Amino acid sequence: MSEKDLNRMSSDCGEDAAPYVLGALTDEEHEAFLVHLESCAVCRDEVAALSGVASVLPAAVPQLSAPEDIKRRVMSTVRSEAGLRGAGQSAPEPRRRAASPRWGWRAALVPAGALAAAVIAIILIGSGGSGSSGSRVIQAQVTAPRASVSVKLDGGHAELNVAKMPQSPPNHVYEVWVKRNGAPQPTDALFTVSSAGNATVGVPGNVSGVKQILVTAEPTGGSKVPTSTPVIVANVS
Repeated sequence: MSEKDLNRMSSDCGEDAAPYVLGALTDEEHEAFLVHLESCAVCRDEVAALSGVASVLPAAVPQLSAPEDIKRRVMSTVRSEAGLRGAGQSAPEPRRRAASPRWGWRAALVPAGALAAAVIAIILIGSGGSGSSGSRVIQAQVTAPRASVSVKLDGGHAELNVAKMPQSPPNHVYEVWVKRNGAPQPTDALFTVSSAGNATVGVPGNVSGVKQILVTAEPTGGSKVPTSTPVIVANVS
C-alpha cells in the first residue's frame, strides 16, 4: 500500500465506511481501509453501526435488484456525505419529494450517519426504481428448528434456497409441490440436502398463479399425493 493511500485514508476519515460495509471498495481501497481501521476508533464505530443496519434490512423488505447506474450514483452520494461529515460540515439538504412514511423507522435505527444508512437501504432493496428486474425473495415457513428456506421468484420461475435442513428420513426424499386451487400438485423436483443441510432447488414449470409452494418428505421416487405434513410452506401470492 502506498503512502498516497495512507494519506487519503487520514484526510477522508469515515468516507469509506459505508462502501466497506457494502463490499463496494476496490481491492486497493479495501486493503487501505483495513489498515486505517486498526488505528481509527471513529471508523470502527461507524462500520459497526452500519453493519448492524445492513444485516437486518434484507429480512425487513423484499429484495430487488437495482440498476448499476443507480448503484454508482448512490455510492457517490455516500462518499460525498461521509467526506462532509469528516470535515465537520453539514450536508446540504437535497431537493426531494416528501419522504414515504415507511422510511421513518429505518432512519431511526442509526444514531449517526443516517444518510449513509438510508443509502444502504436503497441499494439493498433495489430502490424500487423503474429499472428493477421484478424478482423478489420471500421467506418460507419451516417446521425444523434452526432451518431456513428462502424462495426467489423471478417472472414465472421459482427457486428454493434451503439452509440447515435436517436430512430426510431413511428411504425418503423431499418433494416439491405447488398449490393453486384445491389439492397440492406434485412436481418432478425431488431432492436431498447436503451434510450441512443445504440445497438449491428449482421449481419445475411456470409458477404464475401458484399460491403456495410446499415441501414434504416422501418415499424415494416421490408420490402422487402428499403422504406427510409439509415441512416447508412458502406463500407466494
